[in-house]
Amino acid sequence: MDLHSTYPALSDLRTRARRRIPKFVWEYLDSGTGNETTKARNRTALDKIGFAPSILHGEITPDLSTTFLGHRMPLPFGIAPIGMSGLIWPGAEGHLARAGKTHNIPYTISTVATQSPEDVAPHLGQHAWFQLYPPRDPDIRIDMLNRAKSAGFNALILTVDVPTSSRRERQVRSGLTNPPTITPRILAQIATCPTWALEIAKRGMPYMRGIDKYTSAATKGMSPTAHVGYLLRTSPDWDYVTWLRDNWDGPLIVKGVMRPEDATKLEGYGVDALWVSNHAGRQFDGALSSIEVLPDIRAATKLPLIFDSGVESGLDILRAIALGADFVMLGRAFHFALGALGAKGADHLIDILAKDMAANMGQIGAANLASLPPPLTLD
Repeated sequence: MDLHSTYPALSDLRTRARRRIPKFVWEYLDSGTGNETTKARNRTALDKIGFAPSILHGEITPDLSTTFLGHRMPLPFGIAPIGMSGLIWPGAEGHLARAGKTHNIPYTISTVATQSPEDVAPHLGQHAWFQLYPPRDPDIRIDMLNRAKSAGFNALILTVDVPTSSRRERQVRSGLTNPPTITPRILAQIATCPTWALEIAKRGMPYMRGIDKYTSAATKGMSPTAHVGYLLRTSPDWDYVTWLRDNWDGPLIVKGVMRPEDATKLEGYGVDALWVSNHAGRQFDGALSSIEVLPDIRAATKLPLIFDSGVESGLDILRAIALGADFVMLGRAFHFALGALGAKGADHLIDILAKDMAANMGQIGAANLASLPPPLTLD
């Protein structure tokens, strides 16, 4: 079957995934927080970024490659971390790690993944990134960094935009708790998704294997949208960045930067790249869209910039790059792809994004990413 004839866009994958993933899991994946204003703002702001089409530029075979952190990559995008990835689709971490290796693009595992760094080590390619929710205990920090390095992860992502747990009201209404509690309501939802249920039955109910050695079941009094990982976390400060820089000998990226002054200050702390993100609207419902703040952050720093939040197409990737991003990451999109097509979903999504980029670059006369014209703001 030609997947492009049936699922030509991410929206098609999302529609199918929603039918194949139980509602309580879907609400975890798809929801923002509050009234989801920030999530909607991400999409609206991206749609306001346009380009003037180009004519009479002759035939173009667009070059989609880029250099990031000293590595030449065939595509300017990669796979962002999502916690409890294997709950969204069974075996997700392994599927995504293998896709990253196959396509030579970054794969990022979350601290609170359902597979440990050691579990995914056999599947990693040369661009394996470890996303750190900052542990409070220095001994746990050191052990996590050592495990990540030993497993083959070569870049460290410090997430700084989750100082407290968000409410994620849609999640609460769905009945999802962490870890999931199997109630009659949840069982009824699972029964409508037999493929998901069968795969979960083969593997067992997902839990946070990467932090299992550091935690107990002592979650009494925690929010239903929080999880055992919050027992380990701290809200990091500038000294924390210094500590990580001193204790990690690979690239260090700070994720969750939304202010130009923070970007400028981070240059002096020896970080290697910044990740412009509002956590896809999952943490704070009063945030500006990530694309709105990107140009000012670009002007404030010489560090390489990664962008995420609301990206749904190859055109969105071009929009971000034209406004100053050096690289783009997608999280929800890859999980929609897994939910729709299982193990082959990530490969198909990568193909969709690459083809969409090439088609749009042809329309605007850009032979490569460096020749993208200045974007326009549409009313």
